[in-house]
Amino acid sequence: MNRILVPTDFSDHAENALKVAAMIAKKYNAEIYLLHMMEIPMRQTDQGQTESIIPETLFFMNLARKKFETLMAQDYLKDITVHETVKEDITFNEIKDSCLEFNIDLIIMGSHGATGLKDMFIGSNAEKVVRSSEVPVLVIKNEHLDFKISNFVFASDFKYDNKDTYRQAVKFAKAFGSKIHLLLVITSNDFMTSYEAQSRIKDFISGQSFENYTINIHNDYTIEQGILNVSKDIDADLIGISTHGRQGIAHFFNGSISEDLVNHANRPVITFKI
Repeated sequence: MNRILVPTDFSDHAENALKVAAMIAKKYNAEIYLLHMMEIPMRQTDQGQTESIIPETLFFMNLARKKFETLMAQDYLKDITVHETVKEDITFNEIKDSCLEFNIDLIIMGSHGATGLKDMFIGSNAEKVVRSSEVPVLVIKNEHLDFKISNFVFASDFKYDNKDTYRQAVKFAKAFGSKIHLLLVITSNDFMTSYEAQSRIKDFISGQSFENYTINIHNDYTIEQGILNVSKDIDADLIGISTHGRQGIAHFFNGSISEDLVNHANRPVITFKI
């Protein structure tokens, strides 16, 4: 965990994510890449081309620079290497490109919670960041004075193509000294016996030397509600799920349930790409 990308719109929620990034960076001597995406004012030329409106562009660039200066002066960033960068577009592709450009290991981004991630990004771009990122994405909902992860719920369908995400989760858990609570939620639409569920999870984790875990099989009306209920009962510090590209934020979710989990869980959520 050497390089952390933190997208910011300079809001309180973005700063909550930056504070968590600072704690992790100090713990692992990592560098932070602070990314601000700015929509540059454009105008149409006589030749049908577009060009930036220089005075307005300079104004917004200077405004961003001043906000960067204010952030960089915060005590919680002291002794941390922070790289400031501005991208001239507000799309999830800028985040994806930045991950490749700076060889990012982890994205940490802020969220309002139930109102979604749309304050930071326009339209459905936030969902695309979480869904499409090749690196883990940690979504922070609240301010954390001390970011510790003692209990980590890893929810999955425990099918074979999720195995790599579990390895990523184990790596993350080891880094934080966390216990992983493996969770399989069973609904009426995808019923299996407890014996079948236990066997699936044990087969899934076979070959892994990590032993600080529990196995949890939970019946509920929906997968999302099951994850939220178990996380509340365990008092989890973090919820982990697997992403599966364009098929949705989690391989075993469908429709808007995936977005609902990220938005409605009142605790940090981390996603791992299959």
